[in-house]
Amino acid sequence: MLTFDDNGALIRTELPLPLQRGKVRDVYDLGDALAIISTDRISAFDYVLPDGIPEKGRILTAISQFWFGFLPLPNHLISTGLRPELQFSEAVTAALTGRTMIVRKANVVPFECVVRGYLEGSGWREYQATGQVCGIPLPAELRQCERLPSPLFTPATKATSGHDENVSLETMITALDRPLAERLRDTSLEIYRLASEHARRQGLIIADTKFEFGFAGDELLLIDEVLTPDSSRFWPADSFQPGQAQPSFDKQFVREWLADTSGWDRNSPPPPLPTDVIEKTQAKYLEAQRRLLAGQ
Repeated sequence: MLTFDDNGALIRTELPLPLQRGKVRDVYDLGDALAIISTDRISAFDYVLPDGIPEKGRILTAISQFWFGFLPLPNHLISTGLRPELQFSEAVTAALTGRTMIVRKANVVPFECVVRGYLEGSGWREYQATGQVCGIPLPAELRQCERLPSPLFTPATKATSGHDENVSLETMITALDRPLAERLRDTSLEIYRLASEHARRQGLIIADTKFEFGFAGDELLLIDEVLTPDSSRFWPADSFQPGQAQPSFDKQFVREWLADTSGWDRNSPPPPLPTDVIEKTQAKYLEAQRRLLAGQ
């Protein structure tokens, strides 16, 4: 029913329930609700890596639970307790405790709502080439990791395989409709503002993040995970210095090892993660959790 790797990371669940498996989460259909189980799998460059990060699923669940309670808008979370349908044995109960969210079913909006407050990652690369980010012109001579004049809403399609594709707001409007697309934009920017203010008080910068939304009937819900180290870049505010890459409390450390050190070609199965990379990544995730939830 459960598969752990050599480091004790939970990398796979197999419960006798209808299952939809994502890169990181195993989602089970409970009939009137869904059970989202955050495993310890980690993905990068559209691949699931062969090694997990121990306790990562519990960290993501705790952080998402905090944000669902903090943010003043409807969301899909019902509880983080285990329903009887998931309690097959003491071992299964122990493994799933702290990494499971029982959530409302929703019709998912087929776009990721990305907000960028700082110039890094694919946005920085595009800016260097074109002076734009996702087609939005920006002032000249901005530096790597510089704070943008105002946060940018840059939606992306949700790919079932391969890369998500950045698209314009107009593309989103055409696919949905103008009122909904603009509502998603405005809501995403407001969430980012509120979350950034909290993170700053905790000594963190949220450089960028992505949100997902769905409808339960006519009600718009914030769904999936929220503002975790898997979906966001977190930088320490006290050492922030634009013009260079920033230390981060997220999975950027894994991406950099894969891109710069491992020798991986990104077209073949990814290599195993060294023990020190696993341990340092776990420490970064734990530090993000500690700072964001301090005093809660």
